[in-house]
Amino acid sequence: MALAESIEYDKIEVVGLYKAVQVRKATVIKKDGTEMARSYERYVLQAELQEVVTKHNQAQEVINQCKTRFTEIQAILKDRQED
Repeated sequence: MALAESIEYDKIEVVGLYKAVQVRKATVIKKDGTEMARSYERYVLQAELQEVVTKHNQAQEVINQCKTRFTEIQAILKDRQED
């Protein structure tokens, strides 16, 4: 009467807009070569989003600079209208 435990990665899929990798891991218990039990665990491998965050932060910086320049231009125009 020998019990054996093994791990199988039985499903690996690439899904979604950001190409996440979904993995299903099966833990199999066998007794004398006959499967007695099987349990599953799922997890996702996600690509690094640092590049997306960096691009967002750069875009936000450009927006902030434009707002600052716009405020400066408004002040100049207001001064010229008062003259």
